[in-house]
Amino acid sequence: MAALEKILHVEDDADIREIAKIALEMIGGFDVHQCASGHDAIAVAEEYAPDLILLDVMMPVIGGEDTLRELRKISALDGVPAVFMTAKAHQKEKQALLDQGAKAVIVKPFDPTTLADEIRAIWDGQEA
Repeated sequence: MAALEKILHVEDDADIREIAKIALEMIGGFDVHQCASGHDAIAVAEEYAPDLILLDVMMPVIGGEDTLRELRKISALDGVPAVFMTAKAHQKEKQALLDQGAKAVIVKPFDPTTLADEIRAIWDGQEA
């Protein structure tokens, strides 16, 4: 498997985007492109060509689940692993997201000091 370098992060909350950017770029060393909405992500995803998509579940207008369904319609992104981030931590809700094709679910609030390591572990096929 190729190295994980580029992450498309989709999150409507500006504070969470900033924390995640610091965690993933400064601590993790990833190239991160952030979008504030699902529509923005759909518009830029093919050109950005991410190795991994990190999606907030609950966003206005188009949520993370619908965003992922739309991204999967873009042939170049069909096999790109997706990870959901959500405050809904119940196993039933996490399982529903996994059943929709997510590789993993990260529960908010996340630890900024370990987020990059969690993402790497998911990428490597280990449980986060």
